[in-house]
Formats: sequence, structure tokens, C-alpha cells
Amino acid sequence: MSANQIGALFMMASMACFTLNDTFMKVTNGAIPLFQLLFLRGILTTLLIILLARWLNALHFNIARRDWGLIGLRSASEMATAYFFITALFNMPLANVTATLQALPLTVTLGGALLFREKVGWRRMSAILIGFIGMLLIVRPGAEGFNIYGIYALLAVLGVTIRDLVTRQLSADVPSMTVTLAASVTVMGFSGAASLTTPWVAISGMHALMVIGSSICIFGGYYFSVRVMRVGEISFIAPFRYTGLIWALVLGWLVFGDWPAPLTLLGAGIVVTTGLFTLYRERATKDA
Repeated sequence: MSANQIGALFMMASMACFTLNDTFMKVTNGAIPLFQLLFLRGILTTLLIILLARWLNALHFNIARRDWGLIGLRSASEMATAYFFITALFNMPLANVTATLQALPLTVTLGGALLFREKVGWRRMSAILIGFIGMLLIVRPGAEGFNIYGIYALLAVLGVTIRDLVTRQLSADVPSMTVTLAASVTVMGFSGAASLTTPWVAISGMHALMVIGSSICIFGGYYFSVRVMRVGEISFIAPFRYTGLIWALVLGWLVFGDWPAPLTLLGAGIVVTTGLFTLYRERATKDA
């Protein structure tokens, strides 16, 4: 197998792990208070990340003050994203939330153009505008099924966009595992503190298995994400992140009996198509 093929498999494995994590979290169905759930998952996830980082020998903290500030901002974005995403996940079909997140290549490209003056031609800008129309078809403001949780899903997209834009500004010598660990510790610490504001609940054996499964899947997602960055061409591998939507459709149907409405599927198709076109144009521009 070529390096690109291996990288594509790693990307698909990463998306499968993250979507399985979402499924485990949704199965708890609010039986565990949100911050208690995030804290418990964060403990195991953080331990697994530390073990992975030590195994890869990819962890050090001799980082410039500017980069620590960016890591702090990125970690705060990660915490906000976790809150909005999981709240939306508890109250929306899995595929709908996942489809909304597929707009990330579009929002990150737009954010780079607005904040960092990155050059974006009319083709990519047109794709971004069309992609946003697709996103409106997914959340359908004003439709009967639309509620505050559709906005939460959009806020999760905003949080991940900020996270990814901040990541672009980090120095090249900052270890990715240090950044990942900082985000995990931040989510765990903030969730632990916030969980003290509400009574904790006893966890059933099944829900404990869901938390453990979620932590292992998050760890797997991080692990394969790290491996992705070490093999192949990212411009070839990046489109395979959209396989996460396929996993969400299948798991949403099998586990929860949900299948998106035709307009939602149309919107998801538009978002994915415009995202792929944006990635293609970005690659073509760099090769020119």
C-alpha cells in the first residue's frame, strides 16, 4: 500500500472512532449530568493520551509564551465545543449534528481569509456560500423541527473553526501531543469544577461501559489523527474525513432508528460537495 492509501485508512479510522464516541455519549441520553459525564470521560482520556505521548516520545513543555497563550485559547475553544456539541448531540439525531460539522473546511477557509488575509479566489468563495446554503438546509431555521439545539450545533462548528485557526498559528516545533493533552486537561478540569454545581448521580453498569467506550474511542481518534499527519499527502487524505458522515448515518439508523429527512440529506450532500471542491481548489492553488 502507498503512503497515501495508509493515510486514508488512518483518517477513516479516526473518523470512525470519533463517531463511535459520539454514539456512546448519546446512548447515555442525559442519564448522567453533562459536566459529570465530561469529567469522567476526561479522566480516562487524559491518562490514555499521556501514555500515548510517552510511547511516541512526543511530549515536552519547553514552549514559548506566545504559544502557551495560543494553546490556552485553543483549549478554551475545545471546552466550548464539547459543551455545545454534546448538548446538541443529546437532543438531535446523530447524523444531523455530524452533517453540520462537515462545514468545517468551508468555515476554516473563510476564517483564514477574513482573519489572516489568506488568498481565497472566487471559486472557493462561491463554494463557501453554496455550502452555507446546504448548512441551512440541515438546520432549517424556521422549520417545525428547528430548535435551540440546531444553534448549539452551529456554535460547535464555530468553536472548532476557532480551534483550527488558532492551531495554524502555533509554532512548528510545538508537539501536537502537548497541544492535545492541554485540551484534554482543560476539558477535564473545567468539567470537574462545573460538575460540583449540580448533584452527582450514581452510574449504572451500562452507562459506565458507555463512558469507558467513549474514552477509548476518543483516544483512538487522537491516535489515528497523529498517525495521519505522519504519512502521505494531507491534500489527498483530508477528503476522507467525510467518511464520518457515513458512519453517523449508519450508526444513527442502527442504534437510534433515526434517518435524516430528505432536505437534511440534500443539505449534507451540498456541504460535502462544496467542502471537497474547496479542498481540491486549495490543492490546485498550492500546486500552481
